[in-house]
Amino acid sequence: MTIDRVVFAVAGSFILTSLLLAHFHSENWLWFTAFVGANLFQSAFTGFCPMAIILKKLGVKSGCAF
Repeated sequence: MTIDRVVFAVAGSFILTSLLLAHFHSENWLWFTAFVGANLFQSAFTGFCPMAIILKKLGVKSGCAF
């Protein structure tokens, strides 16, 4: 898996988890959902993604293998 796919998978799992927590525990978890969405939105325009930086330091490959 590439960094992009891992970022999408992690963001999706964070969003689904926070929605479940908001439903079963506290609605304040929706703030976390909004935070993840805002980070995805800003990274689409700026190219800056904190999760991608962390994954790159952990050794996850970036880009395609061409």
